[in-house]
Amino acid sequence: MRLRGLLCAAALWMSLADNALGATPGPAPPAADRKLARDIFKELIEINTTHAHGSTAAAMAIRDRLLAGGFPVDDVVMIAPPEHPTKGNVVVRLRGTGKGQPVLFIGHLDVVEARAEDWTFDPFKLTEKDGWFYGRGTIDMKDGDAAMLESLIRLRREGFRPARDLIVAFTADEEAGGDANGPAFLLKSHRDLIDASLVINLDGGGGAYRNGARAYLQIGTSEKTYVTYTAETTSPGGHGSLPGPDNAIYRLADGLSRLERFQFPVMLTATTRASFEARAELPRGADSADMHAVAPTPPDLAAADRLSRNVYFNAQLRTTCVATLIAGGHAENALPQRARATIQCRMLPSDSEQHLHAALAGVLDDPKITLTLDATPIVSPESAPTPAIMSRLARAVHSMWPGVPIVPTMSTGFSDDRQTRNAGIPSYDLSGIWIDADENRAHGRDERVGVEEFDESVEYTYRLMRILSQAG
Repeated sequence: MRLRGLLCAAALWMSLADNALGATPGPAPPAADRKLARDIFKELIEINTTHAHGSTAAAMAIRDRLLAGGFPVDDVVMIAPPEHPTKGNVVVRLRGTGKGQPVLFIGHLDVVEARAEDWTFDPFKLTEKDGWFYGRGTIDMKDGDAAMLESLIRLRREGFRPARDLIVAFTADEEAGGDANGPAFLLKSHRDLIDASLVINLDGGGGAYRNGARAYLQIGTSEKTYVTYTAETTSPGGHGSLPGPDNAIYRLADGLSRLERFQFPVMLTATTRASFEARAELPRGADSADMHAVAPTPPDLAAADRLSRNVYFNAQLRTTCVATLIAGGHAENALPQRARATIQCRMLPSDSEQHLHAALAGVLDDPKITLTLDATPIVSPESAPTPAIMSRLARAVHSMWPGVPIVPTMSTGFSDDRQTRNAGIPSYDLSGIWIDADENRAHGRDERVGVEEFDESVEYTYRLMRILSQAG
C-alpha cells in the first residue's frame, strides 16, 4: 500500500478521536464470564511456566477447560517437540462455515523468571490489592491467554459459528530460553494446525492512559529485530608495574566511546511514518509539529533531531546499538591480554545485518577490534496497517471505547510475530489491556494489571474474535 494511503488512513482514524474521552470503565463481560475469566487467570498465573519449568502443565490445564467447555477432542490438539516434552502447546479450532480462510490468534504461555525475595507479593500467586492483580505474567501475557480461553468457551456455549475457522494457539518458549519456540515448531512441523490468512497476537499493542484519560490504542504492525555482536581486542599483556601504549581495555573503551556518540541515520518505515502522523494529531503539544515534519519523504532532519531527545522516539526513528556487557583482564596486577564487550542492536525492518555490521565496524574504527555476529538474526517484514484491517479493528475497539484514537506502532522489542510474518501471514498486535503510558512492569518486579482493565480486555477479546472471524 502506498504511503500516502497509509497517512490518509491514519488521519481518518485519528479524526474519530474524542479528546475529552476519560478513563470511565468500558463494557465488562457478563458476571459468569467475568468470574470464569478470573478463575482461569488465577490458575494460569499459579502454574510456574518459566523456562526451567516449561509450559506443558499450563497447556494441559487449557486443554482440560476446552474439553469441559464442549470442544470436540479432535479440535483440541496438545503437542510438544519430542525432544522438549515440557514445552507443550495447545491448538484449538472453532470451526466455521468455510466462507473464508482461517484467522489465527496466538499467545505464549511462558514467563520470565521472578524471584520471590525481589517481590512484594508471591510472583506465582495471583494477588488482588487496591484495584490491581499482581503476579508474574499478569501483563505478559497470561492476561491475554485467559481472555482468549474464556472467549472461546463463551463462543462455544453461545453456539457461535464463524464464517471462517477461528484457531487459537497457546504456545511455548517465547521468552528467555528459546530452544523450543511454539509457533516456529508448529509452522515447521504442523503447519496444517495453524495455517491461516491472518494472525492476531495479544502480546503487544494495547491502550495507553495519559493523566488518567484514554489517550490512544496501539496496533502493532511491525517490530525491530535484535542483533547481538561481540567486540573483542587483545594485547600482549605483561606486569602491571610496566604499563605501555598497547592496552586492550583502553582500546576497546575508545571504540565504545565512539559508539556512544554515534547515531544511526534516520530511516522511517511505512508504519513509523503513519504512527508519527497519527501521534501528531493527539493533544501532546510541542512535539506535534515535529511529528508532522518527520512523516513525509524526505523527513525533516532537524525535527527528527529534536524528537530523538526522547528515547522512545529515537528508537522509532533509527536502528540503535548499545554496549550491554563488558569484560577484560585476568588479574589485578597484570596488564590485560583481552577485552570484550557485547553490543546489542535493535534493527529496523528496512535495515540489514550486512549494513549494520559495516556501520558498526566503521564506528569502532580500529582494525584490532574484531566484531563477531553472535547469532543469525530473524528479520521479519512489516504487516501494513491497511484500511481493511484498521476498519475491522475500529469496530471492535470503538464498540468498547467510542472514539479512542488508534495508532499503528512498531515495537522496539520482539514477539512471535517474527515467526508468523516470515511464514507469509500478516500479523498484528491487538491487546485490549490499558496501562499508564509511563508504566510497563512486564518482566519486572511486582508485575501487575488493573482489575477493571483485565475484565474489559476479556470482553474486548470476545468481540474481536467475533468480528475478525467473519467473512471479509
